[in-house]
Amino acid sequence: MVEHDALSATREAYDAAAASYAQLFRDTLRERPLDRALLSAFAEVVTACGDSQVADLGCGPGYVTAHLDELGLAAFGVDASPSMIELARQAYPGLRFDVGSMAALDIADGVLGGVLSRWSIIHTPPEELPVVLAEFHRVLAPGGHLLVGFSASDDPSHPTQVFDHAVVPAYRWSPDHLAAMLRKSGLAEVARMVREPQPTDRRQFQEIQLLARKA
Repeated sequence: MVEHDALSATREAYDAAAASYAQLFRDTLRERPLDRALLSAFAEVVTACGDSQVADLGCGPGYVTAHLDELGLAAFGVDASPSMIELARQAYPGLRFDVGSMAALDIADGVLGGVLSRWSIIHTPPEELPVVLAEFHRVLAPGGHLLVGFSASDDPSHPTQVFDHAVVPAYRWSPDHLAAMLRKSGLAEVARMVREPQPTDRRQFQEIQLLARKA
């Protein structure tokens, strides 16, 4: 099965890179004021709907989960990589971290006020992404919000483009196409942030973050 092969490859690659990844990206939010502002806005809209429980899906070593906790959310992390989850538990022993797949979440229907997916969909084969988006919709409560981040494709006429990610091959997405997929899954776009690549960025891709709401 394609998804199973992709998930296994992704898990093994991130297990092998977990320690270096955690070291490399631990200060990422400190260097990104716009990302911090967007996460703060995400926390505000989630709590305004009355349910502060949020799943950070593809949480890696847990630093963003911890940031959500600092913003007052009841945040927990989920990642396919057991090594990443072990690092997250060591770094943030007061928070919950679970090994799991975004395509089959061990989370009850409609219990979350928010789902965060920061660049965690990029390794999902395009034909499997609708299953993941359906899971996001399933676990969100009515009125709950999804914040999803990804790299944009260069050509809007092509929904996806493969790129050579440092850990395992990954996909860029047309923002409009992904927004349409979210709508089909019952998640209506509320806002989007587009970050242009900086001259010092290794990859000259636009970074997109879409905020969507479950009806």
